[in-house]
Amino acid sequence: MTSFSNLSSSIATLVVGSEQRLFAAHENILCASPFFSNALRKLYTDPSTKRISLPEEEPEIFSSVLEFMYKGDYFPRLVHNKRRDSWELEPINDDDRKTAESTVYHRSVDGDLLKDTVIYCAAERYGLDELKKLSLRKQGLQSGIQCSTILASARYAYANTPETDSKLRAHYLALIIRSRSTFKRSGTMQLEMFNGGTQLFFDLFVALCNHVDDISSVQ
Repeated sequence: MTSFSNLSSSIATLVVGSEQRLFAAHENILCASPFFSNALRKLYTDPSTKRISLPEEEPEIFSSVLEFMYKGDYFPRLVHNKRRDSWELEPINDDDRKTAESTVYHRSVDGDLLKDTVIYCAAERYGLDELKKLSLRKQGLQSGIQCSTILASARYAYANTPETDSKLRAHYLALIIRSRSTFKRSGTMQLEMFNGGTQLFFDLFVALCNHVDDISSVQ
């Protein structure tokens, strides 16, 4: 929860995406992010209007980032199932189902990506480590995602995280290995590997080798 003092600070306007959707946020809330703190301090835009432009950001993603900065989570929220002692995504009613879709259209790839992956990469840009942890946990709870979406999201994760940040990359490597029977039959996977050109497939090769080595050592 945010404090009263945070909510009494000045308001900044954020202009998001190619359609220039407007968002408003308290400066003290934004300053929890090194990215926005720096933007407000240097006043990248008109200092009298306190406007920050984010033309490459997706409004739907930024809305979730802002929700996290105010509330510590984003929809659908993470809830603890005491009976199972496990974390789950909150139940969704029919009215909220469209809002809670696990994928989001992203202009940069002209296709769908796993929403939690895009949020993770946004959290990386904005320096929000707790949001990275939360979005990583949430995408581990997603199921029924198409192979093409998984691969596109993996490519996006590799392109938008530093090599030193291995957690999201490891998530995708493990996911592909667990679903290897499906991916072996995937024409999308075959085309992806034919085109190549990313670190993803070498990392996947190494991970598969390690997986086979582990099985061999157990036997």
